[in-house]
Amino acid sequence: MDKKTGVIIGAGPAGLTAAWELTKANVEVVVFEKYSRVGGIARTEEYKGYRFDIGGHRFFTMVPEVEELWHEWMQEEFVIRPRKSRILYRGKFFDYPLRMFNALRGLGILESVRIVISYVIAQFFPYKKEESFEHWVVNRFGKRLYEIFFKTYTEKVWGIKCTDIRAEWAAQRIKGLTLPAAIKNALFPPRGEVIKTLIKEFHYPVLGPGMMWEKVTDLVREEGGCVEMESEVVRIFRDEDRIHGVEVRNSDGLKYIEGTDFFSTMPLNELIRRIEPAPPEEVIVAADGLRYRDFLTVVLILDIVDVFDDNWVYIHSPNVKVGRIQNFKNWSADMVPDNSTTSLGLEYFCNEGDGLWNMSDTELLELGSIEIEQLGLAEKVNVLDGIVMRQQKAYPVYDTVYGPLLATVQEWVAGLGNFHTIGRNGLHKYNNQDHSMLTAIMAVNNVLTGQTNDVWSVNTDRSYHEEVRIPRSGDDPVDILEA
Repeated sequence: MDKKTGVIIGAGPAGLTAAWELTKANVEVVVFEKYSRVGGIARTEEYKGYRFDIGGHRFFTMVPEVEELWHEWMQEEFVIRPRKSRILYRGKFFDYPLRMFNALRGLGILESVRIVISYVIAQFFPYKKEESFEHWVVNRFGKRLYEIFFKTYTEKVWGIKCTDIRAEWAAQRIKGLTLPAAIKNALFPPRGEVIKTLIKEFHYPVLGPGMMWEKVTDLVREEGGCVEMESEVVRIFRDEDRIHGVEVRNSDGLKYIEGTDFFSTMPLNELIRRIEPAPPEEVIVAADGLRYRDFLTVVLILDIVDVFDDNWVYIHSPNVKVGRIQNFKNWSADMVPDNSTTSLGLEYFCNEGDGLWNMSDTELLELGSIEIEQLGLAEKVNVLDGIVMRQQKAYPVYDTVYGPLLATVQEWVAGLGNFHTIGRNGLHKYNNQDHSMLTAIMAVNNVLTGQTNDVWSVNTDRSYHEEVRIPRSGDDPVDILEA
């Protein structure tokens, strides 16, 4: 067999997992990362000794191979953290997942009765065809609970109506959880395997998820692999149905890199536009129609020891723009250099170029300071310092038109024999970190063994309830229950 060379676009969870798997198989590897930090949306940023994540990343999975890798990489540098996240609704905190007595106490008897009646009605008269997020949630929770705990927050996150979000997004994010399941879990805690949405604790790297991806980068380099930062792939060259090289731009200019196998985590709309010769016009149009949601994090450093004891809180109120607030100290005490202070990450969901995105950092820090006071979490005078981080293309949007568009792009990309799209943006799928890693493991396995594992099937309803068999090179098949 000819010597293989793997070229990987993007140093996030999928890209670096692919790099690790290839280097272990003695494949020459080069990874190109557009930005100055590895980890993608799972990176950890730092400001004056305060470390903070871009989004929250709980290390819990039902995929043994992924969990193996986590512990192989991190060794003893994991801490075990309690899972606690609540909903802030009408000035009160509600546990999430739902705890029956907490909900009753917070909502009151009358509202609780309305919820139960609404749920019963939904069971007798469900939406027969679950097309939207609203249909999916109402069928499992009833309309009243949907209106209280799902609708406002979801529309804040996505910037579109819940009726315009496809049901498959809910199926991915709230798997196995229903109102009866949540109540049963509150009364009779489960033993053994649990619904992922109901987990009670999780692992977390001492210095944040970025710590792990920084370590993987070092390990790949130690094995002879190359990870180049601030290096953007600007053109991808094909000869009919095979890719033969990429053009990379960095501070030294442009260079051409050849390879035998290519792995991309680039957003599909950017990817299709960078392939030469250009794909058919209908593929370009389809890729251009895929939408993404961006967000920014306003990090506030407060002179308060404890603000709240959650990992994060969901903010449902339409009276403030913030959607979720992280408390980084509650992920790991080492994320904060001074224990007398707390750092909060206020997450604002937006679209690149809109009013929120275009606000100056000074304006956003002012907005965040006002809103934490408005929510009753702290006062403006408690804010010592802060920084703003923007994240493009954080979430692929499951709108009413994305399905056929994605199918068109997927079909064409699948025809490129040595090109593999992996990860959240590479597949335009709202994957968690473990799902993104699994897509990389599967894609590399396909290259090394000639298998035809379907990377696109990861994180679907089917893969949550049935075994996914992934034979690794030289090993017997390993059974993985995707979760």
